[in-house]
Amino acid sequence: MRDLNHLHQFATDILGATDLKELTTESLRKFVRHLADLGLEASSQGRMVSGIRAFYRYLLLEDFIQTDPSNVLEVPRQKRKLPDTLNPDELAAMIDAVDLSKPEGERNRAIIETLYGSGLRVSELTNLLISNIYFQDGFLRILGKGNKERLVPLGSLSAKRIQGYLKQVRSRAVIRKGFEDFVFLNNRGSALSRVMIFNIIRKAAADAGIRKTISPHTLRHSFATHLIDGGADLRAVQEMLGHESITTTEIYTHLDKSFLMDNIIQFHPRAKMGKRNLG
Repeated sequence: MRDLNHLHQFATDILGATDLKELTTESLRKFVRHLADLGLEASSQGRMVSGIRAFYRYLLLEDFIQTDPSNVLEVPRQKRKLPDTLNPDELAAMIDAVDLSKPEGERNRAIIETLYGSGLRVSELTNLLISNIYFQDGFLRILGKGNKERLVPLGSLSAKRIQGYLKQVRSRAVIRKGFEDFVFLNNRGSALSRVMIFNIIRKAAADAGIRKTISPHTLRHSFATHLIDGGADLRAVQEMLGHESITTTEIYTHLDKSFLMDNIIQFHPRAKMGKRNLG
């Protein structure tokens, strides 16, 4: 109703129309442009357009109007928000901030290393099985969204942390039936919950003095961003992340201009020729 009141006020004050049933598609487009001029975010504009469409669908259904003027009304395109990331120093600080004097310290450090080192989703980490870790070959077998399997590289540092946890901590745990193959366990011998992973990551960030809004997904974002910033192939990163579409992976290509320029100068043949000529 609040959105419709805004539309009615605009129609009355700007268009000179008092009956919303009389508005045309162009009238509604003018209203959307008016919202943009007011500085409303694209998400807020989109929500209002959605409400207006629902209103006119109702009028059409109840035979108050013969045609729906909102049928071809375009929703403003929302900007894709770049995910928050951590730089390597911040990640190292988080790992160093883990209190190893506590029984869960080795486990928590291994969790952070694995989330960042392999770019796992939270659910993929909590469901990670010992039988799906191939230490010698250096990869994990992951069951991702839609029960799709993929192979993910396991870095040497992540492998070292996991092995340390398995040998020093997990080997002494009393494990509940059904969780014998799960890698990361809580103090009751069963799988960790998503909430527990969130708490572990946020506490490590706070202890490291990091003021950013951190979640386990931040480590996945950082994994992808650092790979692409370092020159990794976008298709390879897509496979490692388990993205269905490459467009999802493309959000990580927010490279700074200096990095792009350095790559152009280094790899593009015309740029190389220009550099030789200048020399």
